[in-house]
Amino acid sequence: MSEFRIEHDSMGEVQVPAEAYYAAQTQRAVENFPISGWELPPELIHAMGRVKLACAQANRDLGKLTGSGRSPLRPEQVDALLQACRDVADGMLDDQFPIDVFQTGSGTSSNMNVNEVIASRALELLGADRFSPEKQIHPNDHVNMGQSTNDTFPTAIHVAVATAVQNDLMPALQRMADELKEKAAAWDRIIKIGRTHLSDATPLRLGQEFSGFARQLELSVQRARRAMEAVLELPVGGTAVGSGINTHPEFGRRVAEILADETGIPFSEAANHFEANAQRDGLVECHGQLRAVAMTLFNVANNIRWLGSGPRCGFYEVKIPDLQPGSSIMPGKVNPVICESTMQVCARVAGNDQTVSFSGAVGGQFQLNIMMPVMGHATLESIRLMSNAVTTFVDFCLVKMEPNPDVCEAAVEKSLSMCTSLNPYIGYEKAAALAKEAFRTGKTIRQLCEEQEILPPDVLADVLDPMKMTEPHA
Repeated sequence: MSEFRIEHDSMGEVQVPAEAYYAAQTQRAVENFPISGWELPPELIHAMGRVKLACAQANRDLGKLTGSGRSPLRPEQVDALLQACRDVADGMLDDQFPIDVFQTGSGTSSNMNVNEVIASRALELLGADRFSPEKQIHPNDHVNMGQSTNDTFPTAIHVAVATAVQNDLMPALQRMADELKEKAAAWDRIIKIGRTHLSDATPLRLGQEFSGFARQLELSVQRARRAMEAVLELPVGGTAVGSGINTHPEFGRRVAEILADETGIPFSEAANHFEANAQRDGLVECHGQLRAVAMTLFNVANNIRWLGSGPRCGFYEVKIPDLQPGSSIMPGKVNPVICESTMQVCARVAGNDQTVSFSGAVGGQFQLNIMMPVMGHATLESIRLMSNAVTTFVDFCLVKMEPNPDVCEAAVEKSLSMCTSLNPYIGYEKAAALAKEAFRTGKTIRQLCEEQEILPPDVLADVLDPMKMTEPHA
């Protein structure tokens, strides 16, 4: 068999790999965009299959596929079309989508890639010749019926993003929040010194510190949910410019309802198709929430990295699991590699947010945004990276991390900020003088108070009780 076959489109003949399910328009895009070697994310391809499935079901139910229009399909052909869409949605044909991310800005090349693959697969399921020039199931006339790239490609982005947030990111963030809450409860009686401006502050409990981290993750779950909610309106039904030309008036609503049933996510038809086709503001809002999640993850990972620094010349208030040698020259050195990996992911997400924001601002003119492939790629990459990084952080860092109570408690008595609880008794100025004297002499605040009989012994013991300093009290 020849290495290639000849396909044709409106521009003429094209050589296509002999066994490929795709055809001429896909091959032209492969040749025209040798840019990065990055293909569209599988999640987006699967979402496109899911959107095509919903569109085919809606067209079937509306009588469009089997009606009196051009080339009506028989019931068995419709069934094959539906199954081919589902095969793409299920990832069975992932090797048939070779087009570079940096392509036509609407995603037309990838939309036609999906249309061509689905048409060929449907013919194969029927036992027909999928290489025949006469397509009984046509990529444009049947697979793309009632659609334009301009409404279905952003619809697929929304479906892919919302699905990834709901199924991957939110559960990972919730698991991290739960693990941090468990640590907070288990470590609630361990007293340590607080730090503000990287300087010694008043005491708190290690559990309290970790409860703050846990709350950050709880809020991140909420932000991830808002990220999903920002992309629930679907452009499908607007076709080329938002007017809905060449589609049924009920098409957009029906497709959204089918996708909602399929995914369990409350998708809905866009309130205004001209906005939904032309602008990607929802995606910009979505990624803005993802950026906020990334900043939280960076902060928590960095704080834990600092708390675990040492083991002899740092804080070493928590013991981060040892995973691998940390130096090619310093024997025995171990580094907080999972924290660092997570922080790098967050830096990437911050960069992706710049890409999405810039693309949303300058890529939309009149009735179309022409930066959609890179926006979809960046957003899905952010979700995937954070989902994986959070899971890794929990599995390889948080779960086996231990407190170091002796180190935590040893620093408390030495802190000059112990004088803070003396303010109500001797005033700020005198307490500040005690702190300076303690630093100059190397003595503790307690030692100076006892030597100078600042307060009666029983009162002093109560006032300088570190545990009491960790809660409001009269």
